[in-house]
Amino acid sequence: MKMLNLRQNQLTLWDAILPEPLRSLPPELEQVDQLLDDERFLQPFIKRFHTKTGRPTIPVETYLRLMYLKFRYELGYETLVREVQDSLTWRRFCRINLDQKVPDATTLIKARKRYGEETIRQLNQTLVQKLKEEKILKHRKLRTDTTVIEANIHHPTDASLLRDAVTAITRTVRKIQKTVSHAVEGFQDRTREVKEHLFSMTKVLRRRCRESWEEVDRITQQVIEVTEAVCSQARQVLEKAKDKAQAHQHRLKEAIERTGRLLDQAKQVVSGNRVIPDRMVSFHDPDARPIKKGKLAKTTEFGYKVRIDETESGFITGYEVYRGNPPDEELLLSAVENHRVLFGSLPHAVAADRGFSSQKNEKQLTEMGVSYISIPRRGKKSKRRTEYERQPWFQNLQRFRAGGEAKISLLKRKYGLSRSLFRGYAGSEAWAGMGIMAHNLRRAAMVRGS
Repeated sequence: MKMLNLRQNQLTLWDAILPEPLRSLPPELEQVDQLLDDERFLQPFIKRFHTKTGRPTIPVETYLRLMYLKFRYELGYETLVREVQDSLTWRRFCRINLDQKVPDATTLIKARKRYGEETIRQLNQTLVQKLKEEKILKHRKLRTDTTVIEANIHHPTDASLLRDAVTAITRTVRKIQKTVSHAVEGFQDRTREVKEHLFSMTKVLRRRCRESWEEVDRITQQVIEVTEAVCSQARQVLEKAKDKAQAHQHRLKEAIERTGRLLDQAKQVVSGNRVIPDRMVSFHDPDARPIKKGKLAKTTEFGYKVRIDETESGFITGYEVYRGNPPDEELLLSAVENHRVLFGSLPHAVAADRGFSSQKNEKQLTEMGVSYISIPRRGKKSKRRTEYERQPWFQNLQRFRAGGEAKISLLKRKYGLSRSLFRGYAGSEAWAGMGIMAHNLRRAAMVRGS
């Protein structure tokens, strides 16, 4: 158990004797520091983590500022710790005294997992409300779009996924062996054998002919047989271990279940079925899915679909991470409803691309009370519809909507939303939320400082 620590202690003598230039922050960090100093940013932590016993956590105010620096400058945890350690300015911003040690990278990783994605969502909502109160966030217009945040996985093939499964099962069995050595008797380490099959498959694929694909299916069948044998031996390990090493037993059982799904997929592909719905593309990130967005450079991306909502002030006011690839037209009403809950009123105008278009959506938005709806229709349009979409207000809202694509590009290039380095659906949701929060904080600092 950890005792929640909210704020850092007062400055030490070493900090007090620093010259004034060294005690002042750059304009951007000073504005962000003032924004995060609001007591409301501590409430999500207080509500969920009220433990008063145990070792104290790193101060929440320090954690928030460290996460801002991480996503603002796209730093890894170890690099972040090293840079803060060596910078008086960043120490001052994070409220870490000169005689204090910067929190370790593993401590920050554990804190992120402990606080979870829901806390980050609440922090984003708190920031949006604060910006609204300061009247620097306008919310009469809403534009929404979707993109893909890629999972941090290798390109999936059936054989490589089975290789990952065999490696994970073998690694877990070795951990059980340290506690219950007799339980792993008869278990064979066949990871090298699977790797050799994959190397031979690589040589076959270089031929790029019809016969090579038949050879690939034959090699994949061999990998399937090896994986089935490893799973069978792993089940025997579970039976022998019984109630000992329960944590490792749980991981092994989960690994066997995932491997079973991968085996089913691989058998279907070998039998000739190349199109598998809800296909699993990663052993370590089982919720990631293949998603097609019509890009020429990347016909298929592997990860999660993300909806991004933005107002005319340029702030991200809402986001949602989805499993799989739900149609855009099913996501529009949830974006508008999220706007209504957040601000207490509907947007005056809604703009989106043709992927969100449907007569049902337009009808429902009109009935809800949205005055202007700028969503181009798909397919062949009637003369009346063509004239409707040529109206100046419709075209102006479409130009406003086009800016959303630039914002998504910015989030991907500068705030890490191109690829999530946190594992799983919950990790990707937390990654997206932290990147969006860093963007909103920086934009708010620019507006307040101008």
